[in-house]
Amino acid sequence: MLRRDVLKGAVALALKRDRLDASIALLGKATGDGRVSAASLHVRQGSDELSRAFGLAPNAATPFLLASITKPMTATAVMILQDRNALALANPVRKFIPEFTGGGRDSITVKHLLTHTSGLPDMLPENDALRRAHAPLAEFVAGACKAPLLFKPGTQVKYQSMGLLLAGEIVQRTARMPLRDFLRKEVFDPLGMAQTSLGLGGRAIASTALCQVSGNDDWNWNSPYWRDLGAPWGGAHASAADVAKFCRAFLRPAPGILKPATAAAMVTNQTVGLNQPWGLGWKVQPAGFGKACSAQTFGHDGSTGTLAWADPERDLTFVLLTTRPAAEDKEHLLRAVSDLVSES
Repeated sequence: MLRRDVLKGAVALALKRDRLDASIALLGKATGDGRVSAASLHVRQGSDELSRAFGLAPNAATPFLLASITKPMTATAVMILQDRNALALANPVRKFIPEFTGGGRDSITVKHLLTHTSGLPDMLPENDALRRAHAPLAEFVAGACKAPLLFKPGTQVKYQSMGLLLAGEIVQRTARMPLRDFLRKEVFDPLGMAQTSLGLGGRAIASTALCQVSGNDDWNWNSPYWRDLGAPWGGAHASAADVAKFCRAFLRPAPGILKPATAAAMVTNQTVGLNQPWGLGWKVQPAGFGKACSAQTFGHDGSTGTLAWADPERDLTFVLLTTRPAAEDKEHLLRAVSDLVSES
């Protein structure tokens, strides 16, 4: 009986390794045939980790444009200020941004911004025009302060990048320093995220993985304007290993970053009773990550072709950064690799 159990365990272990090998093979094929220019995979469980670069990524330390994985980073900056009693989630946004008033905005709280329940639009109607004009973030903030609300605050969850824009503005006005500097000082440096920055962080675009975008618009994802704008909702750059460090800070809260209770609250459903579960900055929908993820899994994805999640039940983190826009991922490569790793 003992020998049979040992054999069954060995077979199960081999099958799990097969899934990890299959995920690597999928990425190798996708980059080999040119569908994906570059990719970087980082998987860690406990002290065991795997880092692998694919395609045009020269090594696993290559930074990618994260897109919306930036959002929980911005939310973390807000929560650091809450831990220091500089603000509270229940505070109205107008306390920090006085011009954000009228039209139902007075009832919008800081928490509404972080849980996508503010009623603000995802993008401003004039988003493309602002980017085409190389507008500074201050003009996006001015637009968000005037944008009509889509619904009564707190009544539903609807994804809103402009909420995270205003969250970043609150950090800047409260801490009296640019959000990119605050994140570097209070999050990235303490966590050892040496390849991470909001904006370019002084690096050349050529040293990063270039997004697979068509055309030569001077405001697209590869342009100097967009890469260094430092959009609080989508402008961070990082290596896959650095994103994993950030995720793991919520599995094992790092001393000096957030209080343990605050870190736990960020990855707990804060929208009970509404149409969709959401944490504070983090997605808390395991079904959107790997199919074998536990109910406690949290994470985020990005439109540039990125996905990251952490499963506390198994101490497992997954980060996959690619250069192909998520909207063009027709064979669902991100999800396929994620599913395989979740089973491994």
